Order: sequence, then structure tokens, then C-alpha cells
Amino acid sequence: MPSNLSISAPRIQSRLFELGQIGRTGSGGVTRLALSQEDLRAQDLVSSWMRQAGMEVRRDHFGNLIGRKEGEEPKAPAIVIGSHIDSVPNGGRFDGTLGVIGGIEVVQVLHDANIRHKLPIEVVAFCDEEGARFESGLFGSRGMAGRVTDGDLNRVDGDGISRYEALCSAGVDPRRMADSIRHRGDIEVYLEMHIEQGPFLESIHQPVGIVTGIAGVAWLMISLIGEAGHAGTVPMNLRRDPMMGAAEVILAVERACKSGQVTTTVGTVGKIHAQPGSSNVIPGMVEFTVDIRDIEQRQRDDTILRVKSALDRICRDRSLEYRIEEGLNIQSVQCSTEVVGVIEESARKLHLDPVKMVSGAGHDAMAMADICDVGMIFVRCRNGISHHPAEWASPEDMATGTRLLLETVLSYIES
Repeated sequence: MPSNLSISAPRIQSRLFELGQIGRTGSGGVTRLALSQEDLRAQDLVSSWMRQAGMEVRRDHFGNLIGRKEGEEPKAPAIVIGSHIDSVPNGGRFDGTLGVIGGIEVVQVLHDANIRHKLPIEVVAFCDEEGARFESGLFGSRGMAGRVTDGDLNRVDGDGISRYEALCSAGVDPRRMADSIRHRGDIEVYLEMHIEQGPFLESIHQPVGIVTGIAGVAWLMISLIGEAGHAGTVPMNLRRDPMMGAAEVILAVERACKSGQVTTTVGTVGKIHAQPGSSNVIPGMVEFTVDIRDIEQRQRDDTILRVKSALDRICRDRSLEYRIEEGLNIQSVQCSTEVVGVIEESARKLHLDPVKMVSGAGHDAMAMADICDVGMIFVRCRNGISHHPAEWASPEDMATGTRLLLETVLSYIES
């Protein structure tokens, strides 16, 4: 790295905390759902930082916020750095935002030092990575990769607002989405920096890691339909109780994830809702989510089949009906070995020796891998906590990750 290039740890931390005030909750967390007023305010703030770094700023028709520092060859494929700034309900301040702010910091350093480069550089804050509002994530990155469907646009939030309507309200024209699709050859490389969201780096006392692969994720929404009734008057043997069926299915999810040949499968039921939702009424319907992930694609798919088989058997035994809706199904992704090698060489220049590791969490890099080579840098987070107000990464570790990101970008613009 040229001696006059210096990452500003205080600037990174200050921007993270300023952004974390938008959507701040009483417990110190952040609720910034995609395309909400909080999300749009956050985009305005991030846009101002992009402009300070010498970038031209626009939003595409998927709602992605894009800052671009033009190169000497404007038609050349771009180096794209990205992540997201939307959050889960009452989430943390570092998830996604570090990657966006770190990307802006990289461009700011290059801009301030008047570094010339042939390839354009873009920083992208992808729309709706988390999927918390419409129960289907990676929307903006899947859109950029040409993988958004009408079903994605028609999904509704808890207030009955569709994603299509939310995009229009945000000033985006979903009818022109085809204009915003990128194709192989448009992007030289996609780089993403992110907090680890797990305890591994902390356990081995390493500030950063290099991601080699990302686990495939499947989201299912399961509805069990029975018969509502009075809690005190319907005998247990005459009930068609979907809550009891749901309890049995949820335990079947746990068993299915533990029964495979490998131990990397994880399953989570994170949301459950009963109708009519009264303590003295047997529910008529119960809905719950199932999240299943594994870096081994076949193992993940086999687990889903075991869950579906158990669901069918349990509902037959309990005289229940069921529906399954697929909210997201992303295949596991291997990061480019070439990009991993570039990040490794960049680390050596900085006298770092980062470990190679797999990501159990999903990231926008998964969708971008369809159209370009991708690479990811993980930054250590305290106690591995994420999606929680206690989420934390130290200024020193964030600066180390951003230095590695900058050195990696320099490898591409100097080659």
C-alpha cells in the first residue's frame, strides 16, 4: 500500500454510530426495515458520504444505492464493493453497515490521495438484504443478478403493503427493473466486508478472516390448518389442534438437522403466529418460519426433504391440513479461488495471516456470484453476537478489515 494511504478508524466508527442512530430502539438496537422511512433516511445519509468520497450517486430500479468513482476507462468492468444497511428488528449497528461504510472509506482514501485507476469503482448498499419486512431476502443483489421474479414483487409485509408498492413509494420504478440488471463481464470483481456474526475469529484471536464459501439458505413458511374451538370444552382426543402439530413439526426440524452424515446443517424456527391468538381458544391456524442452511448443498436439500416428510406424516396423524410457501432458496456458493488468492496476497503485504473460513450466514455475495467472481473478508465481532443490540466490533478490527479491503482493491486497480 502506498505510504500516503491511511484508513481512518475514527471516521469509520463515527459513521457507524451516526448511521446507528437512524432506527435506534430503546434497548440500543436498530430497526431499519427495507424501504421504510428509516431506511430511506439512512440512504440519504450514506449518499452524502459517498459524495464526500468523490462518487456520483444514484439508485437503480431495485432500490440499490450505488456510488461510482469513475475510472480512466468508463466502459471497463467495475470493481464493486457492497453490503447492506437494512436491519432485522432490533438488530445491531454493524451488520452490513460495516461493509458499506468500509467501502466508502476505501474510495475516500483513493479520492483524497488522487489515486488514478483505469477500472471504475462502485460502492453498493443493496436493498433488502435481510428480508425481515417481506420474508424474502437478498432482494437487491438478486435483482442486480437478474433473479427477481413477480412473486418477489408481490410479497406483502405485515401491513399488507407489497414490495412493489414500497419500491414505488421510495421513488423507484419497478417496471424498469430490466434496465438495472448487470451481466457477466460488467463487473470485474465483487468484494464484501462483513462482521463474522459468529465466535470463531474471536476464539482463535484473529481480527480478520477470508471467506471461502457461503452456506446455502432456504426459508419456508409453513401453515398448519386445524379447527378452532373452546379451550375448556373440546376433549383432547377430538381436537384438530395445529399448535400441537406445529410443536411436533418444530422438533422434527431439530431432529432432521441432526440426523445427516455431516454436522454442518442448522435449522431455525424464528417466527410463529397463531390465529385467532387467544389464550382460551384452540387455534384454527398456526404459521411459522423454518430456516435451513448448510454449506453442503445436497445435505441441506436432504434435510428439507426430511422436514417435509415429517410434516406430511404429522398432519395426517393429526387430521391437519398444511401449506408450504418458499420465501428464499439460495444455493451454497464457493468464493472465487482467484479472489481468495488476491486477498491472501494482500494480507501478506500487511503482515496479516488471516484464516480461511466458511460463512454460515447469507450475504449479497451469494447472488453476485452468478455474474462475477466474489470474495469476502470477515471481521471479528465480540462474543460472536449478531442480529442483537449487543453486536460489536472494535475500531481496531474494523480498521484492519478495511485496510485489507483497500489493499485488495489496489491489487485490482494496479494490475
